[in-house]
Amino acid sequence: MPSIRKTFAGLGGWPRCRTIVAAMAALLLLPVEVSHAGWLSDVFKGTSKQVQSPKRQAPKQSSSPRRAAAPKSAASSKPARVAKPAAAPKRRTAKVVAPKAAAKPSDSKAVATTCEPSKFRIVLDVGHTAQSEGAISARNVSEFVYNLRLTQRIEEKLKAEGFTETKLLLTEGKARASLVKRVAAANNLPANLFLSIHHDSVPKKFLEDWEFGGRKSRFSDRFSGYSVFVSSNNPEYKASLSIAELLAKEMKAQGLKYAEQYSQAIMGRYQHPLLNKETGVYSYDKLIVLKKTRMAAVLLEAGSIINRDEELQMDSAERRGIISSGVVAAIKEYCDRRWGILGPL
Repeated sequence: MPSIRKTFAGLGGWPRCRTIVAAMAALLLLPVEVSHAGWLSDVFKGTSKQVQSPKRQAPKQSSSPRRAAAPKSAASSKPARVAKPAAAPKRRTAKVVAPKAAAKPSDSKAVATTCEPSKFRIVLDVGHTAQSEGAISARNVSEFVYNLRLTQRIEEKLKAEGFTETKLLLTEGKARASLVKRVAAANNLPANLFLSIHHDSVPKKFLEDWEFGGRKSRFSDRFSGYSVFVSSNNPEYKASLSIAELLAKEMKAQGLKYAEQYSQAIMGRYQHPLLNKETGVYSYDKLIVLKKTRMAAVLLEAGSIINRDEELQMDSAERRGIISSGVVAAIKEYCDRRWGILGPL
């Protein structure tokens, strides 16, 4: 021992040497995985930190079988954590339900949002003018007179149903010039519908002579019925066709028949494509009042005044009431549909 003491005397004495020897012995006993620098610092800093050191280093010692088994126990706990994603079906269910919930406002809107007649603006065009009277009936009454009486009756019924923004359009002048005027007048109004009211005749080649009231007159009992026209050149063609279909359907529901002759070759230049053979909707693409108006536009030929029997019917308040009721019902239905899809104007 004297030799050892002498050897370590240069290192600062025996107590310090004993400490160093103990440290070296401990290093030889430590597992390879333990961090040497960290452990030695703890040794020289005191025993309290020696107790803490294994806790800090424990996670790194994963080579023992028992600690290798730890991941298995951890893996056994994963299903519980993955069970949270198992709630994904709930999320999917929520996603499926969400559209229904989102649809409720629109559904309630479609139900609650019905037509507000006072906001639906209509131009009722009286066909022809006092200077250009149109056809002459079998009993020598001008078409303009029939058009005016029926249009006034339709206006009354529409306003009674709340369509207070209905405007009756009367124009003056000769044939083509009056057409341009009425189109300009209609386009200056912010209307949703242009409805032109007429009464029918036939090409001259079908007319026959007879005498009524001591006057020579002309007639044709060959054809009768109403007809509805639209133009594919109208900027609101789809809306025009929709209203025309509803209007023709209402006329048919009232027991009226449409004029089938316009689909026949015998009509010559007056022949038009039949869009609906059930209700009598025709295409009249070149008609100025239908193609030049900037809103939905429909022309109604209410019936034939050149047919002697039908003229009597057209001249009655009853027939005017039937036609005007059909017009109002069609416009009301269209207004409801439009409101349900597009909402208020």
